[in-house]
Amino acid sequence: MQAFQLLRFGTLLLVSIVFTKSKLTTESIGSYEVFLFISALLCSFWVNGLIQAFLPLYKNNNTFGVDKKGRSPEIFNAFVLISILSLIAVLTLAIFKDSISAIFTKSGEIPFFNLLLLYILFSCPAYLVEYIYLLKNKPGWILRYGFITFFIQFILIAAPAVLGYGMEICVSGLVSISVVRYIWLIIMLRKYSLPVFSFAFIREHISYGYPLIISALLGSSAQYVDSFLVLNKFDAATFAIFRYGAKEFPLVLLIANAFSTAMIPEFSSKEKLYNSLQLLRKRSARLMHLLFPISMAFLLFSNWLYPVVFNDNFTESARIFNIYLLIIISRLVFPHTIIIGLKKTKIVMYASFAELVVNIILSVIFIHLWGIEGVAFATLIAFAIQKIIWLVYNKIVLKIPPKEYVPVTFWAIYSLIILIIYYFVY
Repeated sequence: MQAFQLLRFGTLLLVSIVFTKSKLTTESIGSYEVFLFISALLCSFWVNGLIQAFLPLYKNNNTFGVDKKGRSPEIFNAFVLISILSLIAVLTLAIFKDSISAIFTKSGEIPFFNLLLLYILFSCPAYLVEYIYLLKNKPGWILRYGFITFFIQFILIAAPAVLGYGMEICVSGLVSISVVRYIWLIIMLRKYSLPVFSFAFIREHISYGYPLIISALLGSSAQYVDSFLVLNKFDAATFAIFRYGAKEFPLVLLIANAFSTAMIPEFSSKEKLYNSLQLLRKRSARLMHLLFPISMAFLLFSNWLYPVVFNDNFTESARIFNIYLLIIISRLVFPHTIIIGLKKTKIVMYASFAELVVNIILSVIFIHLWGIEGVAFATLIAFAIQKIIWLVYNKIVLKIPPKEYVPVTFWAIYSLIILIIYYFVY
């Protein structure tokens, strides 16, 4: 799954590079980013929340029982639920097109609107594919599916740009690969799912999933708030510059999230709490030794790399990216891993809400002071506030001080060094 996510990111990155090296204008690239932004804004939070909720419900739920062999009615009902919500998203977008366009675009027009409707309809259910392979314990097929579909995606999107066609043909390629993934899903459903509709299971799925949906919505809202403010204050070219820079270092993000998820079961038993805390501290220190130096290297060379990898129009994107590199200071501290493992999930939601409020307030203030860089600084501070809330909760409520699970000395030294490097680079 980590390799699959790296393939996803690598494909998006390669497409971005091809776009900047082609004859496409910065405004045209900006319209592509707006297309992706709106689709993610409308769908990513509930898709991620429902899929996360589905994983523990598979073969272990109140509706169909526990660990039954054979084809799965759970997979079928998860597909039905996500498909229904995809259709609702499409209808909402179609009915309120003018209002949504006025809110999210300065021009008052959503680019490639009809293609956007098709993209949402097919792409949202298709996210189930890799997770079905995960549940069926078929890691080889996760990789095959990733290599095949992301290769086709790159060709369908990048080739029209290289051949001199407009952005609409590129976006059509994106929609086409979504249809391919959807067909792949239908084939998998015929093989692995049992087409028995159950309102009871869907209700159970929603009941278990809605807190995760809210958390996903609040947790991912910072990037949407940032993009929304930039999109409404600046033109499409500036928006493209911001989007190309406003990306957390994917290696840090993917490895840290995978590590956190893998450690959660260690805290399911309070009897092993001390040993689990020691293990968390030891392994997070190992991550710091790996990821902090890599981030420092990118911080030193990003101002040179960005115009080389993309073009001179995106030089300013490096300044945004450098700010996002500093998120590693908060990212490699894992208080939430303990909280989720001990099933104290409400504080996760509350902290995410606090992050959203802080991000909105600071972004509105900072965008007037420092432009698009100010928006990035607001995100950096808001994310740190979220982690601080979890740290304080662990110390006060759970009686677990940070030194029990955070390698404080290593963290402090690395954080100071990367801040000093950022200061001199800036």
